Amino acid sequence: QVQPVESGGGLVQPGGSLRLSCATSGDIFRRYTMGWYRQAPGKQRELVADITTDRSANYVDSVKGRFTISRDNAKNTVVLQMNNLKLEDTAVYYCNWGWRASLSSPFGSWGQGTQVTVSS
Repeated sequence: QVQPVESGGGLVQPGGSLRLSCATSGDIFRRYTMGWYRQAPGKQRELVADITTDRSANYVDSVKGRFTISRDNAKNTVVLQMNNLKLEDTAVYYCNWGWRASLSSPFGSWGQGTQVTVSS
């Protein structure tokens, strides 16, 4: 199975920003809805945001107004711009893909993820 390659995480203070990127194959990128997920310590992995091939975006309520998901078709990359980060955003962030209605069971293998730590 194809694995995504996530990057862009780091340590940031509350209120700061980070930009995450995820690259995958062109065939996958052109066909499927792309999603960003996160898993905090001791918690289940959750879908944070997703974007369809025609750029329709959805967000979990906790990040609405702070996170923006976008896709760069030329680079087969999906980006998650995270602003006004909060302590509770600390997690390992992953991307994956599938049909929008079934993103709870995405099609790809899970990659290494990228760690986002929000701390003062």
